[in-house]
Amino acid sequence: MLNEFKEFIAKGNVMDLAVGVIIGGAFALITKSLIDDLIMPVVGAIFGGLDFSNYFAPLSESVTATTLDAAREQGAVLAYGNFVTVLVNFLILAFILFMMVRYVNKLRANMEEPAAEEAPAETPADIMLLTEIRDALKK
Repeated sequence: MLNEFKEFIAKGNVMDLAVGVIIGGAFALITKSLIDDLIMPVVGAIFGGLDFSNYFAPLSESVTATTLDAAREQGAVLAYGNFVTVLVNFLILAFILFMMVRYVNKLRANMEEPAAEEAPAETPADIMLLTEIRDALKK
């Protein structure tokens, strides 16, 4: 059973998947930083200093805080601003992945050489001789 497990782990697909998951996690962190540190501040500045991360709707009357973290400590809140941030994050990530896949597909298409047309096989000598005899008989 241990040998079967080793074979399973050593297969290329499992290793490729593991690498993909690790790279995906790192890529998600980069995208999160891109959104949180570069894009959302610009969007907030355009819309008059909005900070989407602190937008929430209190679900109980006991919530009086003005920041999301403090409000969560006081009671249940609907953190729709955080959802907007995550949604923008997802859309940007999906667009970047789309562009990457599109670029890789174009690269693959350019790398594949068109199949060379096969030259017709040379006619054997005996067939050529018979063709000449046929043509001579026709004349």
